[in-house]
Amino acid sequence: MTSSELTPREIERYSRHLILPEIGSSGQRKLKETRVLVVGAGGLGSPLTMYLAAAGIGTLGLVDFDQVEASNLHRQVLYTESDIGRPKLTAAIERLAGVNPHTECVPHPVKLDRTNALEIIERYDIVVDGTDNFPTRYLVNDACALAGKPNVYGSIFRFEGQVSVFSAATGPCYRCLFAEPPPAELVPSCAEGGVLGVLPGIIGSLQANEVIKLAAGIGDSMIGRLLLFDALRMRFHEVKLKKNSNCPLCSATPSITELIDYQQFCGVTNEADLEPVANVPPPTAAKWLEERTAGLLDVRTKEERDIAQIAGAISIPIGQLEQRLQELDTSKRWIVHCHKGPRSTRATRTLASSGFADVFNLDGGIDAWSQEVDPTIARY
Repeated sequence: MTSSELTPREIERYSRHLILPEIGSSGQRKLKETRVLVVGAGGLGSPLTMYLAAAGIGTLGLVDFDQVEASNLHRQVLYTESDIGRPKLTAAIERLAGVNPHTECVPHPVKLDRTNALEIIERYDIVVDGTDNFPTRYLVNDACALAGKPNVYGSIFRFEGQVSVFSAATGPCYRCLFAEPPPAELVPSCAEGGVLGVLPGIIGSLQANEVIKLAAGIGDSMIGRLLLFDALRMRFHEVKLKKNSNCPLCSATPSITELIDYQQFCGVTNEADLEPVANVPPPTAAKWLEERTAGLLDVRTKEERDIAQIAGAISIPIGQLEQRLQELDTSKRWIVHCHKGPRSTRATRTLASSGFADVFNLDGGIDAWSQEVDPTIARY
């Protein structure tokens, strides 16, 4: 018996697939022979890896380097309360082994970048993009195009999601749709903008569906089509995609023939290249506020302030800061904070470059304040 043949136990497990004429025994064996790489074991990666394992994909590679946080649990259904603080891949592989012991799970506990992407992707037949940032999306797209692998794309934000399959050999790639990334400062993360908890389940399941069709060789794939989903209005909309004859990656005369610096391409500035900001630890900041020797500026959104706030803070969301600088006293010492630090770091630089001589970033944001100063403030 070859490894691609189904064991009696597998026949029992996949019986509902086997009686589908479109799949049958031959299609199920194809699923068993297929090697799928999932980049990102978060919101999208959670449902799609569970469904791919349950469907009988033979080898499932997972790329991730994060740990499980409490704020993940409302949407990342691969994990439980007991996994908080554990590496995602450790918890994910344990869970997936329970879903289907016949699927081999291969961990890649690294940050995918231009030095390792091709070497990892070339081992697999299909790649699934479950990432949440533009540099990695362009990296996955370019690596898949160069390696000749289909890229099952999905993205989510707030109440909206997208799904497509990019295949440079037979259709458009991601660059044909989005030739240039949006300005980095205009792209809030899910941590800043929020996401409906059920949305990754919907989009991730649609991605898993595309993988199964590609692996089994059935149905009409999403190559050349982009599916848009609006959860608030419960509407699907499909857009036809065409290959860009001038695409720098997948056209007849490409200018991109190797992986590039995707952080630079997407305008994501390396912190080491920027003017350093002065950070203040929460206990010191609390002392300054108590002594009234500093003011506190909160650059989070109204929705975040409704969850938790530090008493006495002035609220100016970071998107409005440059237009409202006149509301702040330039001669005063200011402590700037957001949730965990990235937005307030940018805001601190804005103030420093605008004539504020005494400005500090609250190290760790309101999250660190809750842990080190006032535990009654809710963490989120």
